[in-house]
Order: sequence, then C-alpha cells, then structure tokens
Amino acid sequence: MNDKLKVLVRLDLDCGQAEVAAQGHVTAKSLQALYVVVKRANHLKEGLHLVVDVSHARVEPAAMEQLQACSESHHLPASIDPLQSECNISVLAPAPPVAAHQGTERATRLRSRAMSLAA
Repeated sequence: MNDKLKVLVRLDLDCGQAEVAAQGHVTAKSLQALYVVVKRANHLKEGLHLVVDVSHARVEPAAMEQLQACSESHHLPASIDPLQSECNISVLAPAPPVAAHQGTERATRLRSRAMSLAA
C-alpha cells in the first residue's frame, strides 16, 4: 500500500451527503490535511452528512481515535475549525486484520473432527 495520502470527495448536495474517501497511510500528521478537506466539504451546505471513508487506507490507531472523537463530538479539532461549526461525521473504518493462520486452524479442527467421526 502506498504511504502517500490520496483523498477523493464525492458530493450529493441534493441529498445533503458527502463522502471523503482516503487511501494510503493516515497518520496523526496526515490526518490534519484530511480534516481540512472535511472542513471545506462541511461548509458547502449546512447540515451536510459527511462520511469519512478510510476503509481502504492504513490508519494508525491514534489517527483512528481522533476520527472517532470527531464523530462523537460532531466537531473538528479547534486547531482546524476555531469556530467549532457543527460537523456531522460518520467514519468507515478499515476492517480489523484477520490472522492468516485462523483459517488454517479452523480447517485442521474440521478435518480432525471429521476423521474422529469417521472412525
């Protein structure tokens, strides 16, 4: 995965929704740039519902915590938005990593059980 942060904004002003999709590596530092994009999108229309989609990005835990905090408080950080405008954010997080060996362990258990039933 590329470390460079790429952001795509999709707007549907008629429905009052916007999606800010990020790919790459989201760090506490690069998150500041993402917040600026979210702030700009938020000011396009009052009451806009923003979806911050980082499901296809590698997100550091500290950055995810900050995004979740903004989602819960409905505000961007004061350093980004000193006026603290209402910001209705939902976060689409990456799926938690699944251990590669889990599937193998399950298959081994199923095979063992099938062999014991056959005996």
